[in-house]
Amino acid sequence: MTQVRWGIMSTAGIAQFELIPAFQRATNAEVVAISSLSGKAQEVAEQFHIAKAYDSYTEMLNDSEIDAVYIPLPNHLHKEWVIKAAEQKKHILCEKPAALTEADIKDMEQACAENNVIFMEAYMYHFHPQHHRVRELIKDNEIGEVKLFKGSFSFHLTDRKTNIRLDKDLGGGSLYDVGCYNIHAMRNILQMEPIAVTTHAKIDPEYQVETSSVTYCEFEKDISAVLDSSFDVAWRDEYEVIGTEGRIIVPHAYRPDLGGGGGVIIIDKGNIRRTETVVTDQYRDQVENISFAIINNTEPLIDFDNTRNNTKVIEACLQSIETGGKVYL
Repeated sequence: MTQVRWGIMSTAGIAQFELIPAFQRATNAEVVAISSLSGKAQEVAEQFHIAKAYDSYTEMLNDSEIDAVYIPLPNHLHKEWVIKAAEQKKHILCEKPAALTEADIKDMEQACAENNVIFMEAYMYHFHPQHHRVRELIKDNEIGEVKLFKGSFSFHLTDRKTNIRLDKDLGGGSLYDVGCYNIHAMRNILQMEPIAVTTHAKIDPEYQVETSSVTYCEFEKDISAVLDSSFDVAWRDEYEVIGTEGRIIVPHAYRPDLGGGGGVIIIDKGNIRRTETVVTDQYRDQVENISFAIINNTEPLIDFDNTRNNTKVIEACLQSIETGGKVYL
């Protein structure tokens, strides 16, 4: 196999605007089918020159000419369709968050293991080399001993009456939608897991989901983190790593593709500021990474351990909101 044959499960906006074009830019992947329950599969298939269109997810999963599926369904449906895809021996790229609870992740992992399929959670930002460069700078003691990580991801959500991000039953809320990126970046940049979290949130009185949150994370070695996510304020997608001798700022941490793919790294040390720029196609790189793993039967960059640990922290944050106190992991 030199190319993985992909099926797209849903005509969701992220599939049309980001992932299908990324699959078409990839060197080791091709989209051969798309399915939707809305009746739009044929229309989207024609738009993107996809050979097959299905009005049933199950029918597409039964297609023996499909090697893998991309799942951009609403959050609460991820577990069900990951397991069903695994049972049909399809490899899986699943949008974040992969599931709503750590217990669900464990069930998904078991299904994938039993059916010998590769799974990856779609944190596309993680494939941008700017983050590898940040870890290199930390390892090289560029900013001294790291003491604090700060992460922000927010945007002003306007279509509140129709947007599934505010539907509690579908896994809504800013933590699941954008806050999960802060948690993922914090864990992967620091290469550590938090030992406790305390989260404060604004709960929308009509929809009963959190629309803004601020989380304080505690780590060993006297390291801490402050993370904020929101549907209530202007766009920000950034993080900052602060050490005893300087700081590293990444102002376009999660969506550098919106500015042409350029990742910017700012290093402040003393009175000197320097800037580095790293450019890539992070959605394409994500597709190529999991396709390479499928072709060569290797682990993708984001494995189940990473996904399970990230979900565990999200759950702890939500528990802290509910109880109003600190939650130990």
